[in-house]
Amino acid sequence: MASTFEAVRAEALFVSCLQPSQRPAGDEVRTAVAAILRAHGIRGCAAAVAAEFGHHPDCAVARMGWALSTVRSVYPAAPGGLNPSRAA
Repeated sequence: MASTFEAVRAEALFVSCLQPSQRPAGDEVRTAVAAILRAHGIRGCAAAVAAEFGHHPDCAVARMGWALSTVRSVYPAAPGGLNPSRAA
């Protein structure tokens, strides 16, 4: 199960222009996530993700899987599952 930080970051990455085929580096992912969260906020990202799942569920599932796995590799969790030092 994704932590709240993980879910928010994955939603922001999902909304970003980064593509799995680009194989973005960790710094690119962190920069994109921070920029998207500043531009759209948590609720804006969640709304965009929900809309995409409504319009293109087949593509959205694969993209969210990529976003979650990428976020998990770029933002390693601290013991206990919390990682406030690496927020957005």
